Amino acid sequence: MMQSLYTAATGMAAQQLNIDTISNNLANVSTTGFKKQRLDFQDLLYVNLKPSGTPTSPETNTPIGIEIGEGVKPVATQRIFTEGAVQNTNNPLDLLIAGNESFFQVTLPNGQIAYTRDGSFTQDGNGNIVTANGYFMDPPVQIPADTSAVQITSTGQIMATVAGSNTATQIGQIELARFVNPAGLTDIGNNLYQQTPASGDPIVGTPSSTGFSSIQQGSLEASNVDTVTEMVNLIVAQRAYELNSKAVSTADTMLSDIANMKQFP
Repeated sequence: MMQSLYTAATGMAAQQLNIDTISNNLANVSTTGFKKQRLDFQDLLYVNLKPSGTPTSPETNTPIGIEIGEGVKPVATQRIFTEGAVQNTNNPLDLLIAGNESFFQVTLPNGQIAYTRDGSFTQDGNGNIVTANGYFMDPPVQIPADTSAVQITSTGQIMATVAGSNTATQIGQIELARFVNPAGLTDIGNNLYQQTPASGDPIVGTPSSTGFSSIQQGSLEASNVDTVTEMVNLIVAQRAYELNSKAVSTADTMLSDIANMKQFP
């Protein structure tokens, strides 16, 4: 009887985490370059009351045993790296990675490299190309003060045209990184990821080269969260939570009935 309480409790805890994950997806529906997450589950150990193949006579045995499951556990919040929709902005420093296998590289204040799909770059007071948080693009690129126009090619070449000149000069080169297992990257907030042993080491290359996506200037990648799908998932998770809660209430009622039973002579 008590096992049902613990089993249903694991279901409630798992669905609460599932709702938290879905809520985070919905909260970031307008976040540039955001990649939705999916919570994966596994069943827990089973109590084997009667193993399959238990002899019932010298010549026969049971074809099916009796196993009681002990619930569920969350095992992973998997990041889904499908491409988001293209948003055209016409801003020369808004960059889109046309493919889902590459990342921009930025340098954190501690000198470590982080990776992002958010291409909404800008320039600081010294002309350096930076993220919204002021993190430098890696490799760093500085736009000259007298630049009148910036062109960024599909291969990542950053070209600047200075005032009074009709000729564009290359001032930098964008390098992208990709990973054997991008789902193994760890999220550190601010639309940034960092490598882990699960992701493997970064493989760095130039856009449009073998294995790397091209760059599209003047566009951004929207979040890949589908609000309709997430709302459906939220309803399913809520109903699953309610059903597990009902199982707890039912088990509690049954225990209460047993506790209140009177013995008659």
